[in-house]
Amino acid sequence: MTHGIDERKRWLALMVLCLGVLMIVLDTTIVNVALPSIRADLGFTETALVWVVNAYMLTFGGFLLLGGRLGDLFGHRKLFLLGITLFTLASAACGLANAQGLLVAARAVQGLGGAVVSAVSLSLIMNLFTSPADRAKAMGIYGFVCAGGGSIGVLLGGLLTSALSWHWVFLVNLPIGMAVYVACVALLPAGMPLADRTQLDVTGAVTVTASLMLAVYAIVNGNEAGWTSAQTLVQLGIAATLMAAFLVTESRVPHPLMPLHLFARRNVATSNVVGVLWAAAMFAWFFISALYLQRVLHYSAMQVGLAFLPANIIMALFSLGWSAKLVMRFGIRAPLSLGLLMAALGLVLFTYAPVGGSFALDVLPGMLLLGLGAGVAFNPMLLAAMSDVAPDESGLASGVVNTAFMMGGALGLAILASLAAARTQGLAAAGVDGAAALNSGYHLAFLLGAISAVLASLLAGVFVRTRTSGQAQDKISSAASL
Repeated sequence: MTHGIDERKRWLALMVLCLGVLMIVLDTTIVNVALPSIRADLGFTETALVWVVNAYMLTFGGFLLLGGRLGDLFGHRKLFLLGITLFTLASAACGLANAQGLLVAARAVQGLGGAVVSAVSLSLIMNLFTSPADRAKAMGIYGFVCAGGGSIGVLLGGLLTSALSWHWVFLVNLPIGMAVYVACVALLPAGMPLADRTQLDVTGAVTVTASLMLAVYAIVNGNEAGWTSAQTLVQLGIAATLMAAFLVTESRVPHPLMPLHLFARRNVATSNVVGVLWAAAMFAWFFISALYLQRVLHYSAMQVGLAFLPANIIMALFSLGWSAKLVMRFGIRAPLSLGLLMAALGLVLFTYAPVGGSFALDVLPGMLLLGLGAGVAFNPMLLAAMSDVAPDESGLASGVVNTAFMMGGALGLAILASLAAARTQGLAAAGVDGAAALNSGYHLAFLLGAISAVLASLLAGVFVRTRTSGQAQDKISSAASL
């Protein structure tokens, strides 16, 4: 895939790929700020409004794994362009929507396009950069985009909604999407499919996609329906049954959608488990701290976005250079474990944030530690997930790790938010002041997020291999090989 592309075009291509990924990452949070305006304009009820977010998460989570494998079968560049096209057209439909059903349907198509882009973008970057030093730098940039894009979305969403209207949180994607498409056509080599497209595992594709979509539906609807309700338990049970059917299928078909031997590779298996735990901690930080700033400290949407800027700056410094140097010097394991531990400490600091807290004393220290931890850990985590796989399985590995992040984040946030709400309700019923009860619930969520990050740090420190070996090392040189 890298043949025939010079050094300058390679880095320009990386910038374009990251811009496309940034557009996808931003969309997971930029819409949240605009929800009150959308509700007022289109007449959503409180229950129905949730589906402006959930429709996106449903298709995004459901199609990540299939999107990655289709990239291997039909070509990563072709699938990336298809995903960008779908996402951009759906963004236009969202921005022009004048009815609830149209907006929700367009958000579902956005999620499908976003899943395809996310699933193959990592593979494209891994194939563009094969030298250890360049790959470490490239993955650092990609990691910053993924880790910092969400908080940037809050700031941009507040700016667009207040200065223009909610429609522009979607319409802003149009010029970006068109520019990314044109630039990718010009910069990315066409490449060839890396796997035999005639052997698509249809049964596996149907069962795993249905399982993931149903699991995401149960997760995002869990707080409203009740986590122990018959509806939620039946949905999760069916999702688990479909996943079991998928695993049985993969063990028997000659050309499986997801070869199970992939998880016999220690770095792949470990990085996915670590990714689930890490995503739960990251969602606890981003969403719960944003709620603390808004509902306890009464920050505006713009102030919340600005509060995340110190963390974004720290992540930028590490992801765009320093993290790559750490990986080149110490390998994957030590920076990953240390970064997760620093993030856990940042979450612990948030468990002490009081009702009348100040930014400098009660918010900034935790933000700095979390930004530092994310900046150090994200690059080696992605490298660990991709370091042991062959080129013709890179799309699959990318889809798997993105699915792990998405499912870990969605499940983690739903559980943490549910437990926080239960604690708040219990304290309020006992006569505790409303703000204090709310803050106590957030403290519980931060503590559980910190525990999740500590567990991820321990797993990374014990099980991640710094060096790859054999054929995988020959085919995919990673920064971890030094």
